[in-house]
Amino acid sequence: MSTRRRVALISGAGRGIGAATARELARRGHHVIVNYKSDYASATAVVESIKTAGGSAQSARADVCDSAQVAELVQHVLKEHEAIDTLVCNANTAPAPLGPLSTLTWDALIGKIDGELSGMFFLTQHVLEAMRPARAGRIIYVSSTAGSSVGGSIAHSTAKAALNMFGRHVAADAAQYGITVNTVAPGPVNTAATADVLTDDFRQFLCDHSVIGRRLEPDDLGRLIGLMADDGFSVAVGTVLEVDGGLGMLAQPLPRLMDNQDPHGSGTW
Repeated sequence: MSTRRRVALISGAGRGIGAATARELARRGHHVIVNYKSDYASATAVVESIKTAGGSAQSARADVCDSAQVAELVQHVLKEHEAIDTLVCNANTAPAPLGPLSTLTWDALIGKIDGELSGMFFLTQHVLEAMRPARAGRIIYVSSTAGSSVGGSIAHSTAKAALNMFGRHVAADAAQYGITVNTVAPGPVNTAATADVLTDDFRQFLCDHSVIGRRLEPDDLGRLIGLMADDGFSVAVGTVLEVDGGLGMLAQPLPRLMDNQDPHGSGTW
C-alpha cells in the first residue's frame, strides 16, 4: 500500500529563499508546488532542478495578493493532490519604499503593509480551510529581523512587525485543529532582492562580524524552514524565530544600511 507524498505549497518559490526552500522540502520527501506570479522561466528551472535531483515538483502561477487567484490555486492543488500539508508564505509581494519618514508618503506606507499582508492573508484563509478537517498541517511565514528593529525602511519594518503578530494570531486559532504556525525572521540574506539595496560597507560588516563568518544564504533559510516543517518542530506554536547569523548578539554600531538612508538614523537592520 503506497503512502501519499506530503504536499508543500510555497509562494514566490522561483528564486531566493523560496527556491531554496522548495529544493529542501522536495529533498525531505514533499511534492512541492512552486508558486510564481510572472517569472515562469525561473519557476520552471526550480522544478527541473528538483526533478533532476530525484524529487517531485510542479509550478503553479497565481498572484497571491488576489483572493480569487489564490482560491483557484488551492482548489487545483487539492483536486490533484487531496491535501496541502505545508504552506510556506514567502513571496516578496511589495517592494519596500526607502528613505526617512520625512519623504515617506502615506500611500507608500500603507501600500507596503497591504501588499505584505494580503499575500499572507489570502493564502492562509484558503489553505487553513483545507487543513482544518485533516486536523494537521504546517504554516510557515517568512518575515525579517526588520520587524523588531529600527533604522532601515520604516514601511518594511512596520509591515514585517504586522506580519509577525498576524502569524501569532493565526497560530492561536489554528492550534486547536492540530495545525502548527510559526514565523522565521531572517536578517539580510544574499538574494537578488537585497543585491541593489545594501551598501558595500554593510555587506562587509555582515561578513566580518557574523559569528558564522559569512552572510546568510538562501540555502541556510531553506534548511531551517525544512526543519520547521518537520514533525519534531510541532511543539513550537506562534514562534517568531529570528535568524541573523549571530549579528544580534553584537554590540558594535552598524554602518549605514542603504545608500539613501536617513543620515541621522541608527543604521540597524
